[in-house]
Amino acid sequence: MNVSPLATYLRRGLAAVVLVAGTVSAAHAEQVSITAEFKPDSSYPHRNKFHNTTPSSGYCTYDPAQCEQHEIFSLQVPIQFNARAPIAANHPSPRQGATFQVPVQWRELTVYHETTREPKIVKVRIVGIGSRYVTEKVMKLVEGAEDDRSAHNLLWGSSWVYAPAPCQYSGVGWYSPDSYSFFWKTPAAAACTKQAKFDVPWLRLEHLDFAYELVTPDPLGMSSGDYSGSLTYSVGPNADFDFGDVMLPSSSSLTLNFNLNVQHTLKVDIPPGGEKVRLVPNGGWQSWLQAGRRPVGLFRDQTFNISASSRFKMLINCGPGVGGECGLQDSNNYRRVELYVSVSMPNGITDLAGQPVRRMRLKPGVGSALYFKPGFYVDRAPGTLHFEVPPHSMAEMLQPGVSDSYSGTVIVIWDSDI
Repeated sequence: MNVSPLATYLRRGLAAVVLVAGTVSAAHAEQVSITAEFKPDSSYPHRNKFHNTTPSSGYCTYDPAQCEQHEIFSLQVPIQFNARAPIAANHPSPRQGATFQVPVQWRELTVYHETTREPKIVKVRIVGIGSRYVTEKVMKLVEGAEDDRSAHNLLWGSSWVYAPAPCQYSGVGWYSPDSYSFFWKTPAAAACTKQAKFDVPWLRLEHLDFAYELVTPDPLGMSSGDYSGSLTYSVGPNADFDFGDVMLPSSSSLTLNFNLNVQHTLKVDIPPGGEKVRLVPNGGWQSWLQAGRRPVGLFRDQTFNISASSRFKMLINCGPGVGGECGLQDSNNYRRVELYVSVSMPNGITDLAGQPVRRMRLKPGVGSALYFKPGFYVDRAPGTLHFEVPPHSMAEMLQPGVSDSYSGTVIVIWDSDI
């Protein structure tokens, strides 16, 4: 009994997500771009997270190990703050001096796919703040200072490298005769203030440094392509970035523009010769040929190797078909019998309900497509296509004294476009 080849075909799909970084200035509105991307990595298949590709500026360029350890990022933007009036010694209100309050609470924004408009949620919070203040040469502003360092400390009562509560020390601080660079961690939603101990005729903050933390969507549940969205913070007295009533900003808002890019992988490899499938009974043909005992069914399992990092679907087309199933046809075109096709997926790939895929039936037609999702990046893991002529077809297919061959074609499609 000879069952001729079944041709198996596949279609490959790709998907991708990126975030983009840059800085754009506008009157009264500062913008900065944040970029991230997801590319599956066979070296780390369980690392299902975006990689922030935004070039760092500010704090994380001074202490990259700290930022990497705590998974935070920093940017420096050209927003200046200038005192609208002199700062009086021992001012009674913190808002009349150097005070810093930033949006430490999580904020959500929606990013949308470039073509499908599929929405996903990104969360961000500010976890650190810094700048460089500039004023008169501090030795001229204080009494009893031995050098610039002690003059800065006397001017504000303590060193700016040590953050006032609730802000925390970050290890960053350096000075010159008329400036001091600092960066403080901001774990709490409260102002961090420095009281001037001597009159400060003018004060300027040269720029705005901020550190941020991101929570990005699960890339395995996202479609290929770019997602974009934005989040705007207000800047100024009683705003999101609030530096008191004296220090007025050059820009009234700060917009974070997000661009996410996902680069998925869907690749299927059939071993050499795997496109030709020959169906045989369990134990071979000897019982039929020698004793006339009809086999229960005809079977063949064909393995494939799949790499997948996103949702995908499978569907089949057949020639010929029989009663909504694939079929095999005899050489004289007199008889057709049903051919069942099913699939088993490797560990890590489930149906959309999260259930393992074991011998799940595939039926011909677009409307019968099956949908799957990876729980992590699956890299060249083996799956199986199961082909079977069912028992009820065997009586018609195998008759004593009749020799024939049956053939058919099954086109199997793996498709990431769902």
